[in-house]
Amino acid sequence: MLPVAAVCLCSARALADPPQHSGDTPPTPTPSQAAAKAADSNYIIGPGDTVDLFVWRNPELSVTVPVRPDGKISTPLVEDMVAVGKTASQLARDMEKVLSEYVRSPKVNISVKNAASAFSLVKVVGQVAHPQEIPYREGVTVLDAILAAGGLTQFASNRASSATDGHSRTALIRSDSLVTPGGEGQCSKRPLQHW
Repeated sequence: MLPVAAVCLCSARALADPPQHSGDTPPTPTPSQAAAKAADSNYIIGPGDTVDLFVWRNPELSVTVPVRPDGKISTPLVEDMVAVGKTASQLARDMEKVLSEYVRSPKVNISVKNAASAFSLVKVVGQVAHPQEIPYREGVTVLDAILAAGGLTQFASNRASSATDGHSRTALIRSDSLVTPGGEGQCSKRPLQHW
């Protein structure tokens, strides 16, 4: 029997657009914004992502920039800052260090506006109609990933399938349970990020 599909999750965190700020005091996040930030604080920035950079009390330094293929970003006053491989918080602290040469006590907030790097793609391979990478989105399931790849081929096994998150964690999937109501393979309904 051939495997149905290997769904490999390289990284997955969807980030909300950053809130817009003005005034003299830093804004207080709403409970939903705080929860979203905590859940997304581990997202690793990669080439192709777009980041929003907000510098408190310095709107001329606040910009939206893409992460270049070489993994760097360029902003006013800061050229060629390495962004790839860092979380938004790590990049913000690095930006604060460099900006402190030009701005007194800079406060920087960075959020990922568009997660489009290879770190945020789900790879669907094996016995699916069109093996491919699909963009990760919050709540995507194994069934969603398989359907996005055109569904199963006629040679797909109904027993020997698996999904992996790229960190050696694997879940076994029965392809017949993906389409059978009440099937025992409830992982088809489980979001990929929980693996």
